[in-house]
Amino acid sequence: MSSTENAGVDLDALIDSCIASAETRYEDWDTLGFQAAKGGDRFKRAQIRYIGSGATGNHDTDNNIIAADHFTFSNMRLPAGAVGPEHTHHDVEEVFYVLEGEIEVAVHDVEDGTKKAVRTLGYRDLIRVPAGVPRSLANVSDADALFCVIIGTPKPQLPTYPPSSEMFGVTR
Repeated sequence: MSSTENAGVDLDALIDSCIASAETRYEDWDTLGFQAAKGGDRFKRAQIRYIGSGATGNHDTDNNIIAADHFTFSNMRLPAGAVGPEHTHHDVEEVFYVLEGEIEVAVHDVEDGTKKAVRTLGYRDLIRVPAGVPRSLANVSDADALFCVIIGTPKPQLPTYPPSSEMFGVTR
């Protein structure tokens, strides 16, 4: 906002509209529940939305979320032993930043998803996965993992599940 655009703006209302406090967030275990319904409890995870909804579905009626202008931001809780299945965001990069626990992140070969490179990330580690690269996650610790998920567009396309993914053929 330029200084001329700022003239006459209620700054208290502006700043309040830009805050998403922890006490007003909730863990949504249902938004990715279709994966647990298909593959079992090891696919259970919770999204905690702050800015936009990412690629987890349409949450436009949730007035608790700050509208996304350029990117989405959420936290994800991944229980011990749980996984995020191999999937691809064709239109956008995705960033994971670990707050608690450890997650194993894999990037998969586009042609042959069984070929992959794997790294374990811990507290304050980050990875950026480019658009079009299949990725998967696993919690390799004995405690829940909590990490930030940032997607570089306000409304990403729904991800797809390649043939090598345990969710191949599953739709929302």
